[in-house]
Amino acid sequence: MRAFLIVLALPLLAVAAPPGPNPQIGYTEFMRNVVEVSRVREDRRVSEEDFLRMAAEPNTVVLDARSERLFKLRHVKGAVNLSFPEFTEATLAQAIPSKDTRILIYCNNNFTDAPTSMPVKAVGSALNVSTFVSLRTYGYENVYELGPALDIATTKLAFGGSEFVR
Repeated sequence: MRAFLIVLALPLLAVAAPPGPNPQIGYTEFMRNVVEVSRVREDRRVSEEDFLRMAAEPNTVVLDARSERLFKLRHVKGAVNLSFPEFTEATLAQAIPSKDTRILIYCNNNFTDAPTSMPVKAVGSALNVSTFVSLRTYGYENVYELGPALDIATTKLAFGGSEFVR
């Protein structure tokens, strides 16, 4: 009887046991990267005017990490689209000429009054933060982020896409 109960209990123990380590997922490393980015990010947030000036300079890529669907609706004119879930060493290398390239990023939360193409996310989940951390993790250190929330109707930034008005 005891042996029978032990045999019955073994599958339950397997279910209750924590999963083994996954060498492809590193939460501690992620947290370390977040802390490192927090030391530089605030100084790398730029005004609308600086974003415009920097975007026009050589060796600069404006990166839109939103989905392809949202990018097609509206994006900052001249931006390159590489959706955040598609970030890998190879895809980033295709989109960005070198790790020394200056990268300007923006996300939905940088714009107001465009709920279809720029739906605002929860503050703690704004794509800028994840994008900044991920780019730095992949070795792209020359990253700048559009700082303010801009009204889509009055911003000086030009847009492309099927939804844009001007």
